[in-house]
Amino acid sequence: MSHRIGLVLARFHRAEAEVMKEEARRSAKECGLEVADEVWIPGMMEAPLAAKRLLMKGGLSGLAILGIIERGETKHGLVMAHAVTEALIGLQLSFMAPIGTAILGPEIDPPQIASRLEPYARAAVLAVHHMLSE
Repeated sequence: MSHRIGLVLARFHRAEAEVMKEEARRSAKECGLEVADEVWIPGMMEAPLAAKRLLMKGGLSGLAILGIIERGETKHGLVMAHAVTEALIGLQLSFMAPIGTAILGPEIDPPQIASRLEPYARAAVLAVHHMLSE
């Protein structure tokens, strides 16, 4: 049986998220996973709500969250990253569904982004695949 997964993508860094999306789709296909749903959100703060909505709809075995929390002038990104990660872990445990995270950062600098887009997206999907295979 093929597992169906969803993607949650932050459009704040749209061009980079498109690269991550394509790699996530490619990796899912290689693992025998079907990307059955895809949701674009404004930024990473909206990821937990979007993830919960997808999981509540039913029909998905897991999710991959794709986005970037870039270094800013304040520590807002760190606070956001902790809150989002904690909320996603809570959803994962509540729904007993794996949520792979490909959130670059927090505090990633622009020159560090490009080389991480595909590897992080791939790792998020592989994490979901691994947990579904257990």
